Amino acid sequence: MRKAGIWGVGRALPERVLTNADLERMVDTSDEWITTRTGIKERRIAASNDTAADLASEAAKAALADADVTADEIDMIIVATVTPDMPFPATSCLVQAQLGAQNSAAFDLSAGCSGFIYALAMAASCIESGLSRRVLVIGVDILSRITDWSDRTTCVLFGDGAGACVVGPVSRGGILATYMGADGTGGDKLYVPTAYFRYSPSEGTRPAKKHHIYMAGNEVFKFAVRIMGDASLEVLRRAGLSSEDIALFIPHQANIRIIDAAAKRLGLSSEHVFVNVHKYGNTSAASIGIALSEAVDQGRVNPGDRLVLVGFGAGLTWGAVALEWTGIKERDLA
Repeated sequence: MRKAGIWGVGRALPERVLTNADLERMVDTSDEWITTRTGIKERRIAASNDTAADLASEAAKAALADADVTADEIDMIIVATVTPDMPFPATSCLVQAQLGAQNSAAFDLSAGCSGFIYALAMAASCIESGLSRRVLVIGVDILSRITDWSDRTTCVLFGDGAGACVVGPVSRGGILATYMGADGTGGDKLYVPTAYFRYSPSEGTRPAKKHHIYMAGNEVFKFAVRIMGDASLEVLRRAGLSSEDIALFIPHQANIRIIDAAAKRLGLSSEHVFVNVHKYGNTSAASIGIALSEAVDQGRVNPGDRLVLVGFGAGLTWGAVALEWTGIKERDLA
């Protein structure tokens, strides 16, 4: 069976920065309260004319350039998102058009903040089975459009962005194991009651508050603390690895206390954990892709390094990937 690995990574973030100081002027909160409980200092907010496809395409172009792959060499595009531009066509098809990737199939995947992990696992399966040769994986969300900016318990958490990677065959290393799970009985802990569409909601077009995120914060927090550790340990077991083998742990960037709890469960020091939640907040399906791209750019990922990526999200869902980072020499171009 062929092995699948990540050939290149990229990210896209809106220009507008919304700081905790800005939020202090919007709702009854404080920088100290937000920082202590979440670790978040600022987040990015999409412009009114930005679409999920726009951000996804920007991240995809960066990943294609990093992988030295052209758009017409991609034969599958998977977009993980909970904020698609429209119910249909799929946001992945809009991305395909923007990229000019005329040789690719395309579909969207909805698994909340676990979406990037689910999509990466699907891409690996496509490569390993021979169904695809080059798969473009993108996680993108514009959560600012489904955030209730009058709710101080949720509006401090979320931001917008996109993260992408190109997955292709490798001669060694690559994706060593994947693990995914779901518990639909927890669906009422984190949800949006009504459908999301491309443009920001206007008064009178949809029921008030029905297009906003609802989250049972304490219950989601307790679930996340448990499942991040459980999923990480399970994917390590499947890969035949232990915590000592991890060069870098890249968790979903939702809350610094959740990240710290998972790292402690694995016995990892801070130098082995990547954190950027302070800059971007929770970007949902984009979170892990953005973090991986930044980690690579910062030189924290090198060929031969073993990584664990892990996330949790609405559904409730969870997933983890264990991989060995490969260099250009390990790409299988046959």
